[in-house]
Amino acid sequence: MSTHTASSGSLATSTASRPLLALRWLALLSTLSVLCQGITAGEVLMKNHTALEFHEAGAIVLHVLCGLAAIAAGLHWRASRGSLWPTVLAVVVFVATFVQAEFGHGRTLYIHVPLALFILLGTTWLTAWAWLSNRSARPSVT
Repeated sequence: MSTHTASSGSLATSTASRPLLALRWLALLSTLSVLCQGITAGEVLMKNHTALEFHEAGAIVLHVLCGLAAIAAGLHWRASRGSLWPTVLAVVVFVATFVQAEFGHGRTLYIHVPLALFILLGTTWLTAWAWLSNRSARPSVT
């Protein structure tokens, strides 16, 4: 009987962990995407037209990754009923990517650059939380 309970418990754990697994990888890819944006940004400031095209395409990739990470965070919260703050952070970062894109032209870099740092911190924090999450929730062996 305990074997049956353990197998149904692991099924529930695997179902609940799918959104967390998606969140882990999407948050990591979002963080890497922000870093790539920083690399192309330096070239954009040097008036490199090719870098500008990569930077603009990278912004679209970042929007998609952050949006999917926000969805995964919401699904994980719904499945686990854990803390809500990672979902809120993911949504705020997602919205910030659009605000940042709006201020990415001309004389508004004084807003664009600090938002880039906020997005980098937000995606990094979300990545760290997602990869460290559930470490303390592992079942004990009896």
